[in-house]
Amino acid sequence: MSDSGSPLMDVFFAVLRAVVIFAAVLQIVPLLVYFERRLAAWIQDRIGPNQVGPVGLLQPLADVIKLAFKEDLTPEGVDKWIYRLGPALVYAPAILAFTVIPVGIDLQVASFDVGVIFLLTIGGFSVYGLAFSGWASNNKYSLLGGLRASAQMISYEVALGLSIIAILMTAETVDLNSIIRQQHLAGTLGWNIFQQPLAAGIFLVAAFAETNRLPFDLPECEAELVGGFHTEYTGLKFAMFFMGEYVAMITMSALMVTMFLGGWSLPWVEIPTTPGLGDIALSIGIFMSKLLVLLFFYIWVRWTLPRFRYDQLMGIGWKVFIPLSLLNLGLTALSGVLGWNWLIPLPW
Repeated sequence: MSDSGSPLMDVFFAVLRAVVIFAAVLQIVPLLVYFERRLAAWIQDRIGPNQVGPVGLLQPLADVIKLAFKEDLTPEGVDKWIYRLGPALVYAPAILAFTVIPVGIDLQVASFDVGVIFLLTIGGFSVYGLAFSGWASNNKYSLLGGLRASAQMISYEVALGLSIIAILMTAETVDLNSIIRQQHLAGTLGWNIFQQPLAAGIFLVAAFAETNRLPFDLPECEAELVGGFHTEYTGLKFAMFFMGEYVAMITMSALMVTMFLGGWSLPWVEIPTTPGLGDIALSIGIFMSKLLVLLFFYIWVRWTLPRFRYDQLMGIGWKVFIPLSLLNLGLTALSGVLGWNWLIPLPW
């Protein structure tokens, strides 16, 4: 029998962590779809899903069954290999990027010293899925949607990356657990949303653009492009696009919680040197509470604001957010050299 410190047990617990965390993320997706429909109905003063199961709770399950048994059509003239690869390249990077995010005290699927760099690198692959899907579908609307998605995601990824670099310069580390612990030790006003408010604002807006959510859903804008890059997809391939969007929302919100909102910590909750199961469960609860607040904000914005025109979207990205990100980066570097403290004590 191997002891608890053996390599075999380490592998077992690593696999167990991966299974539990991935299962939790995949369970959040149908709940998120349900709550989005209910919130949309509430905002628009209508009822929403309420027929399948108690108060409509089984509606997501009915949707999964419908998509699973729907005929899987492949249009004529498509590049079949790239056409089939597209949905996987949208879904896989979003779920893999989540592997380095700590959801509790030292609880993550994979712990890398360069976790942020890995997350940004693997997350950038989703743009290939959208571009491949649009090009391989042999449809002009899909092609336009793929081109829009590629330009939009590349443009806003620059601003998003620069806002993260400002945090890395402040924290002087690329380890996500270290960034969380630094925010915890500094107290509530030491959270990076207060230390770097401009970076937090840029990151939040860029996250909406990276996930193609309103008011930045130009790649799949129904009024102009039918459905954009996924126009020609049906059945489980369409479901994979659908899941990829929601998993990307969860990953971006989790990264926002980690980088700017103290992650799994609260200033008045002590972190023990050797945490027990109760401490880990509490940290997971704190993380999930913050995550759900951001996901609610995602949904609220979608059903409140109209979409931008495409020229406005690109203009904001290149003419506003990138210059502001560079300015913030310069101020962060200057404050580090001169020893300035961004933290302004508030009267209360």
